[in-house]
Amino acid sequence: MPTISDGISSASHAEELPNSKHSRQSLLAFDSEAAISVADVSVRYRMPTERINTLKERVVRTITRRTVAYTEFSALTRVNLQVKRGEAVALIGRNGAGKSTLLKVIARVQEPTSGRVWVRGQIAPMIELGAGFHPELTGRENVFLNGAMLGYSQRQMEAKFDEIIAFSELEAFIDSPLRTYSSGMQARLGFAVASSVEPDILIIDEVLAVGDEAFQQKCVQRMKAIRERGATLLYVTHAVDSIKNLCEKAALIDEGRVLYYGDVDKAVAYYRERLQDSDMQISSQRRIAMVVRKRR
Repeated sequence: MPTISDGISSASHAEELPNSKHSRQSLLAFDSEAAISVADVSVRYRMPTERINTLKERVVRTITRRTVAYTEFSALTRVNLQVKRGEAVALIGRNGAGKSTLLKVIARVQEPTSGRVWVRGQIAPMIELGAGFHPELTGRENVFLNGAMLGYSQRQMEAKFDEIIAFSELEAFIDSPLRTYSSGMQARLGFAVASSVEPDILIIDEVLAVGDEAFQQKCVQRMKAIRERGATLLYVTHAVDSIKNLCEKAALIDEGRVLYYGDVDKAVAYYRERLQDSDMQISSQRRIAMVVRKRR
């Protein structure tokens, strides 16, 4: 089974960072302690460069065999990553870096274009707010629906139901349609279900950002309890200060590549350096644009 070393991603075109252990060898020895192994995973999308506005135009193009021009976009490029059982790993990076795409591939929500992913254990993913919920069903009905999607029986969910509702603090609204819930209420219910079914692997993608501060702290305590039970945590957030209290490792992702994987403090430092460099570049581009406009 492939893994990567603690340090820079094994993709040969990845940018080297200070004190990283870069290796051109992408497939290393399999570690039996791994809960998640990602090997040379790439995700590419085909995006049309011209717009088809009507069904008639699409039919005409099909009949006349006029093909639509596409451009290819790489969301992930030869990503290698290994997370051991019981580890808490943060994925950090700018918007559009590829973090959510990687989580979807690991959660089997999306198939990679190339590469392979191995996962050991039951996964409880919270990747998108409202995923696994139906807006016309009540909160109560959605608890059982979401539990079924996670692989749990109705009897198992009945045993957990009171605990789920108590944690979400939605007793007064549990029999109301989900469409009447605010985004924060949906996040409460989704996290309560995902974290109460005792998963082997909990995947969270920034959905807690919509909750109030008190509930966020409550969720952090629940995630710590899950970790103490031996579960694995994969966490995406832009609140980099919070991950230091929760995660011991972090992967810095930029433009679909893992630039660094290792110590969380180093990953955060590299991330902030890149943000600063990016801000300076944007500022420089703006100054150049202003000079060009003035000369006109």
